[in-house]
Amino acid sequence: MEIAFMLQIWNAGAAIAVILCFILSIAAVKWLLSSYRPIKGLPPGSMGWPLLGETIQFLEPHSATTRGSFMDNHIKRYGNIFKSCLFGHPTIVSADPEFNKFILMNEDKLFQCSYPSNISAILGKWSLLVLVAEEHKRMRSIAVNFLSIPKLRDFFLPDIERHVLLTLGTWKEGQVISAHNESKKFTFNLIAKQIMSFNPGETRTTELMNDYLTFMKGVIAPPLNIPGTAYYRALQSRSKILETVKRVLKERSQQSKGTYNDLLESVTRSGNLSTEQILDVVLNMIFGGYETSTVALTLALKFLADAPAVVEELRVEHEAIRASFTSDRRLTWEDYKKMSFTHCVGAARS
Repeated sequence: MEIAFMLQIWNAGAAIAVILCFILSIAAVKWLLSSYRPIKGLPPGSMGWPLLGETIQFLEPHSATTRGSFMDNHIKRYGNIFKSCLFGHPTIVSADPEFNKFILMNEDKLFQCSYPSNISAILGKWSLLVLVAEEHKRMRSIAVNFLSIPKLRDFFLPDIERHVLLTLGTWKEGQVISAHNESKKFTFNLIAKQIMSFNPGETRTTELMNDYLTFMKGVIAPPLNIPGTAYYRALQSRSKILETVKRVLKERSQQSKGTYNDLLESVTRSGNLSTEQILDVVLNMIFGGYETSTVALTLALKFLADAPAVVEELRVEHEAIRASFTSDRRLTWEDYKKMSFTHCVGAARS
């Protein structure tokens, strides 16, 4: 009887497995038919492997000063506009500047911005990368208002100078440093200060940075929400970051308004956002500012190291401004506006 019962269980399990395989096979065939069905007017290209497409090749690491082997090989083979399959979706990839400008100029008219569902899950439904139309404009205006000229003049500039001096103070004569690592620490410390008034060296600043770096690794990872994967760890880190922001919000609810001059204070004071929206705004401001600023700063240092004549002209300009300083004088907005050559270098770098 016991053997017969076990055989019945095994037969039932085998039947379920067969049914599941059948269902998965039908789903795979439907996906293949929808993805590979010829559509007139599409540019040339390759759809890659079933389900995976060409995602693995697309995500291969490459130098920040190149487009990467995926783009170079496809452009050489198919031209500046080609079809592919990325992140499980049929995709048209454009490396044509004029066409890209046309798309951006006609956003919400002829084109609508969208991202795979895994991006929404990890960045939040109120992310600027996910929102469209009026909701996107409303959330974007929050970031724009925070970066106003008075804010840049009265708070950002002094903080930038303070963080630069703090970073330079940790360098020793003859020490070999990593420009990228130093750029990452400088950028994150500055962002943490401007967004939540976290100071460099504080335990919570270090913890926030570690959580964020884990989070970033999952943003561009395959969306496999399985323990041990980069995507799973990123979702866990996202939860930890949001818990940190919630704790700060709770602490500030017991303090008088106007105590801080950071983004969190700004969005809280407006009173127009829910807690969920505030959390997504904070996370996305870190996301939007950290990677772009870190890469730009690192590349600026790299290119300046290759251009000694430019470095010399920068030195002359800054020494002239510095000549009027007293021992305790700091940079002012007027000093910043005098840096005409520096602005040209910054524009060229961008």
